[in-house]
Amino acid sequence: MLEFYVDPNGDDSGPGTESRPFATLGRVAQAAGDATGTVVAHLRAGRHILREPLEVTKGDIVFQAYGYGTAAQEEAVVSGGRHITGWRVRDGVWLADVGELDTRQLYVDGRRAERAAIDTLPGAVTSTETGYVTDVTLNWQSPADIEFVYRGIYPWTEARCAVADAVVSEGSTTIAMAQPAFARAHDLYNFAWEGQTSHGPGLPTRVENDPVFLTEPGTFVLDRSRPGQHVLHYLPRPDEEPERTQVIAPVLEVLLHVTDATGVAFQGLVFAEATWLRPRAEGFLHYHGGGYYEGGPVDTVTIVEGQMWVTVPQESAMIPACVRVDDSTDVRIEDCRFTRLGATGLGLTNGTNLIVRGCDFDTLAASGITATGSRDVLIEDNRVHQIGLDYSGSPGIAISDTLDCTVTRNQVTDVPHCGIVAGPARGTRLLRNLVTDTLTTLADGGGIYLSGPQGDGPGNGALVRGNVITDTRTPYNFGLYTDYGASWVTIENNVVMRADNTAVLQVAPPLENVVYRDNFWDADPQGSDDVPAGVIYEGNTTIAEPHHLDNVTRAIQAQAGLVRPR
Repeated sequence: MLEFYVDPNGDDSGPGTESRPFATLGRVAQAAGDATGTVVAHLRAGRHILREPLEVTKGDIVFQAYGYGTAAQEEAVVSGGRHITGWRVRDGVWLADVGELDTRQLYVDGRRAERAAIDTLPGAVTSTETGYVTDVTLNWQSPADIEFVYRGIYPWTEARCAVADAVVSEGSTTIAMAQPAFARAHDLYNFAWEGQTSHGPGLPTRVENDPVFLTEPGTFVLDRSRPGQHVLHYLPRPDEEPERTQVIAPVLEVLLHVTDATGVAFQGLVFAEATWLRPRAEGFLHYHGGGYYEGGPVDTVTIVEGQMWVTVPQESAMIPACVRVDDSTDVRIEDCRFTRLGATGLGLTNGTNLIVRGCDFDTLAASGITATGSRDVLIEDNRVHQIGLDYSGSPGIAISDTLDCTVTRNQVTDVPHCGIVAGPARGTRLLRNLVTDTLTTLADGGGIYLSGPQGDGPGNGALVRGNVITDTRTPYNFGLYTDYGASWVTIENNVVMRADNTAVLQVAPPLENVVYRDNFWDADPQGSDDVPAGVIYEGNTTIAEPHHLDNVTRAIQAQAGLVRPR
């Protein structure tokens, strides 16, 4: 075994020993590429700032915090951020010239600062095919930096579209929206529902990122009106001072990319401060989960013939991850923290024998963990909370097109939509997870949500067992949700409490080969009084009294959630 050491205060011209460590992770990766046998890289305490993504293509290498697994373990932060200095103060607002810096997030002393915003467009607003007209004069300083947020176009959807320009004329303002996003939004978002027909995204529910919106302490704006001379605006909180406040703007979109590697591990590290710049002129036309529309055909899905229908994309792109593992085998990520990231925390794609264990995921713009096209994946004992902060449809944990993926003993809480999602897959096992406080923002989802075929027979279907799902928040939700033609699913020994609906048996397309057995809940699922042909519903217990339900399910609840509470 060959060991290297890296310290932010080290020297890349040195040998990488404990007494003379390297300074950068890139130098470690270079040295490991020339080595034979297993390599262990020890990261000393501090912020290991990346100027470009760390690419790992060599196998048999371990990156770990110095002293990992001992009382002397140090906090090593792998950061894609830039420390902002040189503030000047004008009318109580801090200003910094940041050159070509482009970012969508800002962190102040480790706390996420929100983009300055207003809740609605002022005045009487009329929608047009290219934007909006309002009967008031808007004093926006940098219209092309402004972004409109559309929450709830569909109950499960939140989109973002940028402004191109705003022209004031005779007491009104004409707003032109950036293309192609706005035209695509009109193609995608169309529906008829309970007597209401809608075309396009409608009016925004939030308007972000202009200096005139800076009224709430702890918020920021990035003014990009002068190319290459961007200005960061920050309205401080009362106890903050420029000289002693650490402000970090994430710069990189990818921190770490493992590709075509075998036998790689990351242990005890913190991955922090990355962004995702995609939602500009192309917009973020969210449809469901982590998927968004980039153009192309849309389909009309009929819910009730001649009365209720929605349009949906034939194909969707997925929100990327700031830490990516692609086409790799035998990769372990243990006891790490993913925080202050502008997209999904960790993405696993087309890999085999992948383990994510004992990690924390928090303060993320999108999902915590996604696994796509991979096999033999274990996602165990992870805490996922405070995610979906910019993209509210993002699930805490999402898997799709996987084979033999196990998601077990995780705790998922404080999530704006679904907690754990399994799309079409085979051999999925969702076991003894604790899922609380989900659907805090969007509706029509589940604490645990399964959609589409989960196998092609009893030998490789999905097993959902021993999970505890509580406090599913919106008024239109299902604690346990098998949806959209889910098939070959066995759901047993789960506990569901304090949801608008515990579960649903009648969906379209209908469920096939789905078993609900020996579950406990505080209300009957929708459709349990008329069980459809594709569902077996047996041995389930409804107990409305909370104390009694807790007593009866005490053993199940004791086994759900983190192996090592923290």
